Amino acid sequence: QVQLVESGGGLVQAGGSLRLSCAASGRTFSMYAMGWFRQAPGKEREFVAGITRSGGSTYFADSVKGRFTISRDNVKNTVYLQMNSLEFEDTAVYYCAARLGAVLPTTAGLFGSWGPGTQVTVSS
Repeated sequence: QVQLVESGGGLVQAGGSLRLSCAASGRTFSMYAMGWFRQAPGKEREFVAGITRSGGSTYFADSVKGRFTISRDNVKNTVYLQMNSLEFEDTAVYYCAARLGAVLPTTAGLFGSWGPGTQVTVSS
């Protein structure tokens, strides 16, 4: 299992930007597909973005397409979520997740490792 820690959350005005980072422990980071999820109060955890092991393919929820990008650095064992044009509805706790293997799912239950989360608050 890989251990994950998110950082970079905070308070930002609508229209602003934040970059989240997720640092992973261990030497096998490049074997994991990575995802970002978020959970707002009273709502279910939802898929935001994902990236395959090599970084060659990325996927986004419709609600963030064109505003968010995901990338990874397999040397630094880190995955990033660049969030631009933030909206009030993006307010949530953001979680990083890892799944061993080539398949990149969008279902939270298929990811085996999770970080503790980082709060993102967008003021309107």
